[in-house]
This record gives sequence, C-alpha cells and structure tokens, in this order.
Amino acid sequence: MKTVSIVIPCRNEEKYIGRCIDSILSQDYSQDKLSVFVCDGKSTDDTAAIVHDYAVKYKNVSFLINEKQTTPYALNIGIKASVTDIVIIVGAHSELRPDYVSNCVEAFSFGANIGCTGGIIENVYENETAEVIGKAMSSSFGVGNAHFRTGNKDGFVDTVAFGAYKREVFDKIGFFDEELIRNQDDEFNYRLLRNGFTIYLYRKIRSNYFVRASFEKLFKQYEQYGYWKVYVNKKHKAVTTVRQLIPLLFVLFLILGFFAAFLNILLCEIYLLGLVFYSLASLYSATKQASAPKQIVKIMKAFFILHFSYGLGYLKGIIDFFVLQKNIKKEEVLTR
Repeated sequence: MKTVSIVIPCRNEEKYIGRCIDSILSQDYSQDKLSVFVCDGKSTDDTAAIVHDYAVKYKNVSFLINEKQTTPYALNIGIKASVTDIVIIVGAHSELRPDYVSNCVEAFSFGANIGCTGGIIENVYENETAEVIGKAMSSSFGVGNAHFRTGNKDGFVDTVAFGAYKREVFDKIGFFDEELIRNQDDEFNYRLLRNGFTIYLYRKIRSNYFVRASFEKLFKQYEQYGYWKVYVNKKHKAVTTVRQLIPLLFVLFLILGFFAAFLNILLCEIYLLGLVFYSLASLYSATKQASAPKQIVKIMKAFFILHFSYGLGYLKGIIDFFVLQKNIKKEEVLTR
C-alpha cells in the first residue's frame, strides 16, 4: 500500500476541525499508512487545543505551527514534514467520505503521468445565501469548465480543488508559491502540467464542504482571485487558462460599452443587445439551478458578482503589475 499524508491548513476553525480529523480517522484506508498534519496559523480560538488533543491521542496526527499564517506557507511546512508517497491537501471545512483516500490512490493507477488527482466537492450550506452562491458556483455559466465544481465528467483537467499529489511532483517542481495568498493551487497545477504531469478528476473522490457565505465575502474573494491571477501570469509570462479572460472581457464590455453607447445609435443597440443576451443566459442558468422560484434572482446576483468581481480584480492586477510595475512585498501579502 502507498503511504499517504493529509495536510490541513487552518486558522480559527474550532467549529469544523474536529469533524475534519474524525473523517480522516474513519477512512477505510489503513491508518498505519496514513498520517495527518494540521498546520495552524496561530488560531485565537480553541482550534489549537482541539488539534493538540487529537495529536496526543492518535500517533498519526501531528500539530504544526504556521508562523506566517498564509495558506501556501502552511501547505509547504506540512508537505516538508511528511515523508509519504502521496500528499493530499484538505480544507478544514471538509468532511471526507470514508473511501476518499482509497479512491485517490486508485486514481493514480489510471495513467503513469498522473501527478495530481481530485474529485467532487459537495457543498453543505449553513445559511440561505451560501446555498444560493453554491448553486451559482455549480453552474458552468458561473464558473466555466471548473469540473470539480460542476461534476460533469471523469478525465483529465487543468486543475482540481484539494488535490492529491505524488511525492515526485514536489521533488521535480518544488512547492507552493508563498507569495500568493490566492490562486496558489492553480499556479502550482500550472507548473505541474508544464513539467509533463497530468491532472485527473475522479468523481468517486468526494468530500462535503461546509459553506457559510455572504455576497460581500464572495465579491472580495473573487476580486482577489482575479488580481492574483495576473501576478501568476506575469511570473510565468503566460495566460494559464483561457477562461480567466472571460470576466475581464465582460468588465471591459460593461465599462467601455457604456461610454461607447453615447457615440451613436448602432453602438447603443449593440451594447443593449449584449446586456439582454447576458441577462437571458443568466436567467436560464439560474432557473436550472434554483430549487425554488425565489432563488432565481439571488442566483443571478451571484453570477454577476462572480463575473464582475473577478474581472475587476483582473483589471486592477493588469494596472498594478504591468502598467505600474508594482512589486508585492511580503508584509503586504499578509494584509491583502
């Protein structure tokens, strides 16, 4: 059997971390071959005490301190502390299905070049807004071809959430980029693909993810996703995926089209036609996702936030990193 370690970055997760660890300890995979590294970013609640109790009780659970408090740093200290054949990244809000680890190991047998595999995240909504946002993010209209959210197929993809990685991947391409507070998994997977590995989505790999969300948090989160994607593009001198450009084009259409519409009637008609087309596509997709009519408008709102905030962040990133040639300081990474 392959040895497997699970790395969990967390901070102030007293409500969820126990359930997450319990789901790992309940895996149908041999616990002798399984180790857990919880990397805590100096929590101010009872997270550290909870994890410490697990570490005392179970020999395969380790508690590590994440001094820098950022996700990529937490991931790296966990990966470096492990010595296993496979490393799985798991969010503290997650509960793994009992066959999660065994299915990850099985997926690597589907191809010699598979360096990463992952599965489907099934959201557990803790408030109504979270449910609406989750439905929007489970739609191809909302997130494009992000198959780990839409669950459309098994097969090769360009990224997954909470990936399982072969040890040789880290030996060959290094670790997660500690300058990034967002998009660190996308950037890592981009390097993985460039170095001859593949990523396989296997729908039997399933986890529950507890979501409590707000539209304000969604806007900020996706604005940062767009912003940091530009930084990744600049570092690699390449656009990592085509779908990242669509929200930028949407924002440019809204802004430039608005002013162009005042120039002549034809441009005004084109602009209005574009708005109508987007609204109808949003309405159709929201209707398909909604479990009740009252959710339709809210899902459409979530669609707009996803697209506009990401595109706006991307536009800000272009201005900062390409026009102004801004450099991100390490202390700024912690405050953004």
